[in-house]
Amino acid sequence: MRKFLFTLFLGMISWGVSAQEIIVRNPEINRLVEEVSSDSLKKYIYELSAFHSRHTLNTNSENGMPAAQQYVLSKFMQFAKASKGRMSAQIEEFVTPGDGRRVLTDSKVANVVATLKGTNPNDNRIIIVSGHLDSRNKDVMDAEGAAPGANDDGSGVAVVMELARVLAQKEFSATIYFVAFTGEEQGLKGATYLADKAKSENWNIEAILNNDIVGNSNSSETLISNNTQMRVFSESIPLAEDERGAAIRRSINSDNDSDSRQLARYIKETGEKYVDHMEVKLIYRSDRFLRGGDQTPFMRNGFTAVRMSEMNENFIHQHENVRVENGIQYGDLPEFMDFEYLRKVSAVNLASAASLANSSGMPQNVKIDVRGLTNKTILLWEAPKYKAVKGYYVLMRETSSPMWEKKFFTTETTITLPYSKDNYFFAVQSVSESGEESLAVFPSPLTR
Repeated sequence: MRKFLFTLFLGMISWGVSAQEIIVRNPEINRLVEEVSSDSLKKYIYELSAFHSRHTLNTNSENGMPAAQQYVLSKFMQFAKASKGRMSAQIEEFVTPGDGRRVLTDSKVANVVATLKGTNPNDNRIIIVSGHLDSRNKDVMDAEGAAPGANDDGSGVAVVMELARVLAQKEFSATIYFVAFTGEEQGLKGATYLADKAKSENWNIEAILNNDIVGNSNSSETLISNNTQMRVFSESIPLAEDERGAAIRRSINSDNDSDSRQLARYIKETGEKYVDHMEVKLIYRSDRFLRGGDQTPFMRNGFTAVRMSEMNENFIHQHENVRVENGIQYGDLPEFMDFEYLRKVSAVNLASAASLANSSGMPQNVKIDVRGLTNKTILLWEAPKYKAVKGYYVLMRETSSPMWEKKFFTTETTITLPYSKDNYFFAVQSVSESGEESLAVFPSPLTR
């Protein structure tokens, strides 16, 4: 007998202006979130900023990029001691070709990568948490001038390091990569290398959480001070979309339901569930206006990726030479950062990555039955590949709503709802036996 139960279990669902919100936190993930430390993050930032320059093309082994890479590697190796052999780390070198613009000649650069191996031999999923290690001042080609890069993007690397420290002690079904990219300011070189490698080797990357400029809560010009909001940027029409995908998207009106947009919604729901006084704002762009980041090469290769960023940027302390001018201190210095804010951004990352890595994975072959005209909606799907499930959530929202509004729980792999597919969007996510939810899967039409 088919059974379904409308529930709010393990979620935070709004029922309208006067409704209550029920928040149920997984105790294990909540414990990990509480271990994220603003003091640790502050220490990483000051140590990273102490290198004279982390410019991609700075080759000073004592006080430049190579030294900074060794520093991050040493931290990863220190954290790995708590993993009982599951975490390894390396500096992965590669040659980026000269482009005549920001890399004049072929140059040897490197990413620093820590890998926390998943414990489920049947689960080949990969979750990537990233930031970029390189810094710059006003002249992007100045590899010698002081470029502390505290917030851009020491903050993102600090998030990566802190998550590696906290998560090394915990076992996960899927594998988590912690990556400090090089070459972002010179044209996304490190991310392009890894994204191309992942595509050529057919990695099963489920999500990329890229953190870039996430540690400041005070804006320039507008003088807004707010440490309770962060942004998540996600693409609408996928960069890697082919003609068939475009035709399907147009036919079912899924412009606001790309895989990256589902990941952004997941981060908002999960982050706000576990992190107090933090609102995750969904920004319907792949990045800031006419700008880009290390998530872009992954999206270009068809992977699901988002950019995490602070809500209000301060351009006095971004891409500026360190100097005092008209009584104003310029430069990307650590004293202008908000480490409590950075802690909360890190905690949103941790809750999202940990929940995904211990989920059962996405349900497979999700379909919406369109073989007949009806005011009901029939959805069908198959179980995920990796772990047993407790059940599934079928998500529903009005077509004008940015977030899923209702969740229907079922232990079956099909459900019939008394709501018209003309008026609502639907998706399906799995729920693991320990309560972690997978990414939502938007259904494709079942026509015969």
